[in-house]
Amino acid sequence: MKITDIRATTVAIPLEAPLRHANGGHWGRFVRTIVEVDTDEGITGVGELRGTGAATEASLTGLKQYLVGHDPFNLEEMRFMLLNPTAALYNNRAALHSAIEFACIDLMGKYLGIPASQLFGGRVRDRIPFSSYLFFRYAADDGSGEVSTPEQLVAHARDLKQRYGFTSHKLKGGVYSPHYELDCYLALAEAFPEDHLRYDPNSVLSVPDAIRFGKAIEHLNNDYFEDPTWGLEGMREVRERVDIPLATNTVVINFEQLASNVMRRAVDVILLDTTFWGGLRPCLKAAGVCETFQIQVAVHSSGECGIQLATMLHLAAVTPAMPFAVDTHYHHLKDDVIMGGKMQYVDGTLQVPTGPGLGIELDPERMAQYAAYYREMGNYTYDRDARRPGWYPLIPNERWADGKRLV
Repeated sequence: MKITDIRATTVAIPLEAPLRHANGGHWGRFVRTIVEVDTDEGITGVGELRGTGAATEASLTGLKQYLVGHDPFNLEEMRFMLLNPTAALYNNRAALHSAIEFACIDLMGKYLGIPASQLFGGRVRDRIPFSSYLFFRYAADDGSGEVSTPEQLVAHARDLKQRYGFTSHKLKGGVYSPHYELDCYLALAEAFPEDHLRYDPNSVLSVPDAIRFGKAIEHLNNDYFEDPTWGLEGMREVRERVDIPLATNTVVINFEQLASNVMRRAVDVILLDTTFWGGLRPCLKAAGVCETFQIQVAVHSSGECGIQLATMLHLAAVTPAMPFAVDTHYHHLKDDVIMGGKMQYVDGTLQVPTGPGLGIELDPERMAQYAAYYREMGNYTYDRDARRPGWYPLIPNERWADGKRLV
């Protein structure tokens, strides 16, 4: 089997409401670029990554000079072809490689007639638990969906729990002052005393603020304290002072950083992201290293639709040491580009796809609908907040306007 063509289409999928985070927000939609890899066997594999429209599409189709004629089974050769040290230094191709790797794994499974999980040792679980990824939100255009107070946050979490069955709740913070977000987090803990909790301020707290916040929540049922501050040294200092496991998807996202963390522990839980790490296979390799050195792993969400979500499900299905519910933005989406629409939660879990390859197929009508929606709406600036003109993110997390510090 040989690759004959690579096609890329950028789509925008509506969100229930704009999601706020420490660097800005997701402004009512996720923008994703869908890649389709055709072969001489008449089989097409699919992948995805965060999109920026024409630039991402051109970067993906530009890989045809390397990949046309390549056997999609030869993934290790492709890794060196696309991610050699020079390419990594000058081109930052990890996300592009991940999307192509997803498509090749999809092709391999379809060619052999087996699900992707069977390519990697077989499933050890058939359903994967998920957390209710909670955001502070601006109201949608119809005025609904705002989350800015502890009461609104608890109501939002309760609604998601009732709809989907989540028993683990992650709060994406870094939007307000740590004092205010502590009140919000404590309100969640009081409302759901039997459920698991996790807090992620996107690394924007100073080390002293991270320690103060961590000490204030040590008594709660925390899964982990995610990226409270920036850098391995900052995380190490917080870890030494706070009795909660620390997790990261920012300061350990490659094997050199993982080696540093093995030799001098700063993080207890590595959040594997099938895009950030450059694909599904690097995540599996990293999981093996972590298992060897007694470092726990979980699965991180980078704002996926159903294609990347399928890779996350297969990753969680074949990784024995996976003690935490998986993160995903998926329940914030109104729809998906796959056949049948969005995957359906049952008791807070999603079923691992059992069809060949990734186990999903693109819906041509939905693809056309959301490609048109992207052309209508365009992209957005991830690290800016259009409702706070002149604001930009600072680390540590401080807010300034007219020369005055805001809380």
